[in-house]
Amino acid sequence: MTLTRRLALIGLTSTLLAACVGGGTFKTEYDPVPANLAKTWRLAEVRVSVPQSLVVSEAKTLLPTADIVWREDPMGDRHAQVGKIIQTAVLRGAQGWRGSRPVIISVTVTRFHALTYEAELSSSDWGVHNVDFIAEVVDARTGAVLLPATKIRAETPAWSGARMKAARAKGVTQKSMITNHVAATVAGWLGLGPDNRGTFSRKGN
Repeated sequence: MTLTRRLALIGLTSTLLAACVGGGTFKTEYDPVPANLAKTWRLAEVRVSVPQSLVVSEAKTLLPTADIVWREDPMGDRHAQVGKIIQTAVLRGAQGWRGSRPVIISVTVTRFHALTYEAELSSSDWGVHNVDFIAEVVDARTGAVLLPATKIRAETPAWSGARMKAARAKGVTQKSMITNHVAATVAGWLGLGPDNRGTFSRKGN
């Protein structure tokens, strides 16, 4: 292959990658729980549902079209793996209540889109972890709805390329990044931590 043709192919590959990646504005968004309401609660349980209707992709591509994209755990039940991650994050974020009324936080995941390894290993630093869910708070004793179902978006920049390679050498993983962000988002939503809402622009899904 001539040098001219090789350079042309490299340019075409870069163009196709840029077209696939695209870009946009992403956010972490929620309606904060009123402080006078939440201060009476104490956490009894967190229940997480990951509906089987959510489509899973195992495609080895940059941006699979699916509701669930998750690769760090071994091949298996992705719905269950996602549920465990969200359970851990919500439990962490909901710590700190000292009220007398026991409550249950029920979470239904609507999207969990992390990076594929193909995306993480690309030479560019790009990508977004998209985690969306619906949360409801009910009285643990009576089942009465204390906080109706509310949509929460917890989108955070993903790392890739040399940046993620260096981070992994220090023990950082996609799972730790997502868990930390969802936990901080839940804490902000419940008034148990700093407000975690915000927007960012980035190339990614």
